Amino acid sequence: MKQITIAIDGPAAAGKGTLSRRLAETYGFHHLDTGLTYRATAKALIDAGLPLDDETIAEQIALKIDLAGLDRSVLARHEVGEAASKIAVMPAVRRALVEAQRTFARRGPGTVLDGRDIGTVVCPDAAVKLYVTASPQVRARRRYDEIVANGQVADYDAIVEDVKKRDDRDMNRADSPLRPAEDAVLLDTSEMSIEAAFQAAKRIVDAALN
Repeated sequence: MKQITIAIDGPAAAGKGTLSRRLAETYGFHHLDTGLTYRATAKALIDAGLPLDDETIAEQIALKIDLAGLDRSVLARHEVGEAASKIAVMPAVRRALVEAQRTFARRGPGTVLDGRDIGTVVCPDAAVKLYVTASPQVRARRRYDEIVANGQVADYDAIVEDVKKRDDRDMNRADSPLRPAEDAVLLDTSEMSIEAAFQAAKRIVDAALN
């Protein structure tokens, strides 16, 4: 069986990360949340006290990121995400991380990559492409519930605004904007449970693999 790559794109909090991890586990494939590569770069800049608006410095840091050492629990912090969205618009940073992501995508027997531009830029030849989405309100509710479940205080209305701003930034950036690949299968999870979304995604992958 030839090496298979599954590309999963979509906006923040649409459920693509959960789906990607489960699909990778189901098929025995390697998984990469490409958003973590930007977060790791941003965190390295913050930790070193370096500016978040210097593209040359950010690129140098991006070139050194170890994809094997990405700690989701550390990188999930809100301030890291905000910093990551600032450096993610820098073309030099994107080029450096996309190259690392493409190298990862070639691992056998297969890989599942999720992010914003996997099907359109990173792996345009992926065997399977999914675009996972949900309404801003549903995505904000999920994020709110997640924060509260972790014992923290959250403001739902502020999260809705944050989600909309993030979408606008991702969809309207000049380099690799967030959009479905022309041959991607759209999966709207607004009215779906995690299990229902997973089964729908699995049917799409199975059909492609067969």
